[in-house]
Amino acid sequence: MFGWALVFLVVALVAALLGFGGIAGSAAGLAQILFWVGLVLFVGTVLIRLVSGRGNPKNLV
Repeated sequence: MFGWALVFLVVALVAALLGFGGIAGSAAGLAQILFWVGLVLFVGTVLIRLVSGRGNPKNLV
């Protein structure tokens, strides 16, 4: 998810340098959405693993 956000950020920066304002704005908006969705999914996964007890290092042995 963060990889795609980075790709769209790079596309937005290149489009902005070339003067394509509409494409740059759309790509930047999509990169921002993907970043926040990825961050929410990451935090949710970490919290679920901590609550379920599977994130405890003692269980890995």
